[in-house]
Amino acid sequence: MNSAYLEIAAANTVVAAVAAFIGGLFIAGSLIWAVQIGMRVRRLELRPPRPDEQPRLPAGGAVHEIREMREPDEVPLAKDESERLMPYELHHGGGKRSRNQKPPTWSPGSSGSFGSGGPGHT
Repeated sequence: MNSAYLEIAAANTVVAAVAAFIGGLFIAGSLIWAVQIGMRVRRLELRPPRPDEQPRLPAGGAVHEIREMREPDEVPLAKDESERLMPYELHHGGGKRSRNQKPPTWSPGSSGSFGSGGPGHT
């Protein structure tokens, strides 16, 4: 009886080893196939731009930011209360350029830094 069990165990070991070898071949073949597909896709992609095709600064130099004071642009009211405003009836931006372009200045006795409500600069 012991020899029959050993033969069955040996046969199962051989089957398991063959199955693992076939599984490994399948995984290796899948990886090789995936690399070939990736190389083919890479070959079809656009080439990177040459140095003479890189973006350049405009002739006038770098573009600088514009600082301006803005004020809220109120939403217009509908003509009739039952009507609703359509998107084309609204303004494009959330604000508009302020007439007074002087920045607000700090006044003594106002709140502390960042509106903390402290005593301010003393």
